[in-house]
Amino acid sequence: MSFIVAIDGPAGTGKGTVTKILSKKFNLVNIDTGATYRCVTLDMINKGVKLEELDKIKEILKNIKIEIKREKGEQKTFLNGDEVTEKIRSKEVTELVSQVSSIKEVRLSMVDLQRKMAEGKDVIMEGRDIGTYVFPAADVKIYLDADLEERAKRRFNQNKEKGINMSYVDILNNIKQRDENDKKKEIGALKVAHDAEVIDSTTMSINQVVREISSIIEKKKKDIKMQKKIYKVRKETKWKKFVRAIVKETLRTVYRIAFRVKITGKVPEDGAYIICSNHINYLDAAAIVLFNKRKVNFVAKEDLFTHGILMWLGHLFDAIPIKRDMQDIEAMKRCLKVLKNGELLGIFPEGTRKGMAKNMKAKNGAAFMAIKSGVKVIPTGIHGTFKPFSKVYINYGEPIDLSEYKNQKDKLDEATDIIMNKIVELTKEEPKN
Repeated sequence: MSFIVAIDGPAGTGKGTVTKILSKKFNLVNIDTGATYRCVTLDMINKGVKLEELDKIKEILKNIKIEIKREKGEQKTFLNGDEVTEKIRSKEVTELVSQVSSIKEVRLSMVDLQRKMAEGKDVIMEGRDIGTYVFPAADVKIYLDADLEERAKRRFNQNKEKGINMSYVDILNNIKQRDENDKKKEIGALKVAHDAEVIDSTTMSINQVVREISSIIEKKKKDIKMQKKIYKVRKETKWKKFVRAIVKETLRTVYRIAFRVKITGKVPEDGAYIICSNHINYLDAAAIVLFNKRKVNFVAKEDLFTHGILMWLGHLFDAIPIKRDMQDIEAMKRCLKVLKNGELLGIFPEGTRKGMAKNMKAKNGAAFMAIKSGVKVIPTGIHGTFKPFSKVYINYGEPIDLSEYKNQKDKLDEATDIIMNKIVELTKEEPKN
């Protein structure tokens, strides 16, 4: 799986310089998207093709060959076999590239090329629409901005160092025009991605910008590493079963000492079911898991898996991590697989502790999976103070069949209400001694 850093923003913000530094620092492949559009522009200039000659532009796109290579530590751009690193930064190309990149056919062709260049690689890309259009699912999205005058000043000094003769006024007007053109493009317009980190570099040095973006990249890499640990599925082995049995018996003994558990009703000894319970304490899931003869695969918020011992226990008991407040497709797939295998799945429809007391709307995931898989729901009521040496009551109700709601997605809330109403009844039911 590749790791992608997208840096967007208008011309003259230092994207190119920052990208080169970050590329070396994090060993990322630097794909200069702007260079690809400049190559098309240069090819058009060399062949005398005008903006309105769409057929000839299509022919160029069909045959053009663009390569970005690293030679002696320097990144160089090649157009149809010729090295054009400096030529694509000329005044003629700069004045025309924004209009060329606005042509739909050019945009689609170059985006396709850029995506192919990034396949299977850890890359960093800078441009105008990397995080919004080229790679909308990029791991890190940065929008680098700066005042217009400051950007023109930077570009003027940059050109001066490269021996490119272009006045400050010309550069200022050119950047202003490019900003307007880029923001009005039909495809890939310049805009801030909704999940991008915005950095205003007007008063910042390159090193300051690099440090700020570096901290964002490092945090994301750390988060991804943690996510892999959280969502890794441990195989069911004889050793795992043995350890789980020992741990389960040990924890059950401790639980009995801490709480006097009273159970009413029962869970069928075989077959797939969804145990849906109210959620009043962080120890109530443990009660259901530890006092069931069968293994219960409980759905738990991913935050719990960030703690060492809890992560170990979660993987040992095959708990299923889920991202709350969003549709976690991967978690749903794992839940449905559990049910397909004829196992028990545990879910708190409230989504959080004391959700009913907080008047929060119940989640309809349990109802969805019950209907989708065709399994019954076992409503469960838990009550007790969970104070040391107090009683904890677990009341299992009769399985609920929701098959009548099959192919009726608009009635998920109704099916959820049926489950929740029964759970409420069970929490108020006087337990049998």
